[in-house]
Amino acid sequence: MKAIVIKEPGGPEQLVIQEVPDPVPAADEILVRVTAAGVNRADILQRQGKYPPPPGTPPYPGLEIAGVVEAVGEQCHRWKVGDRVCSILSGGGYAQKVTVPCELAMPVPPHLTNEEAAAIPEVFLTAYQTLIWITGLKNDEFALIHAGASGVGTAAIQLARVVGAHPMVTAGSEEKIAFCRQLGAIGGVNYKKEAFPPKILD
Repeated sequence: MKAIVIKEPGGPEQLVIQEVPDPVPAADEILVRVTAAGVNRADILQRQGKYPPPPGTPPYPGLEIAGVVEAVGEQCHRWKVGDRVCSILSGGGYAQKVTVPCELAMPVPPHLTNEEAAAIPEVFLTAYQTLIWITGLKNDEFALIHAGASGVGTAAIQLARVVGAHPMVTAGSEEKIAFCRQLGAIGGVNYKKEAFPPKILD
């Protein structure tokens, strides 16, 4: 199969397509044909040589994917060949195929595209866990979202609006704050220019 590998630490030009061995699923894994993969800060840091993959994972980037199940390990009873899934990974998503532990895979709702589904496991699920599961954000409450223009930050803004809350952000430039406003933030503070607590409380 083909995978996007890092030739050597550096910029995007160090990403090259190479032939690599097909992964083989263990008994508690599924084999997924990747249809879309997310791009996250950790992938960029790995490409730059600042974020090594965990031991035992593929050496190429990719922490979240969407795809179609191609094979099922003998201990996996939830999934079948042909199921659409998305998943967070410890690495290796920038490839045509990847193995995924059964318990980490999630079904893709039929109305989502592959690209939308690939953005859920690392970014949207992290934001959802923080805002909804842990914090219990509700209608008409206010939420301060740091790094509002980051992947998780942009997801958090949108999720806050879905539940009827009022998201405010911190970000490192006026351009980033303007971008956050386009997503639904009601206000923002450039933390490089001013302290955020007085501005937010105002």
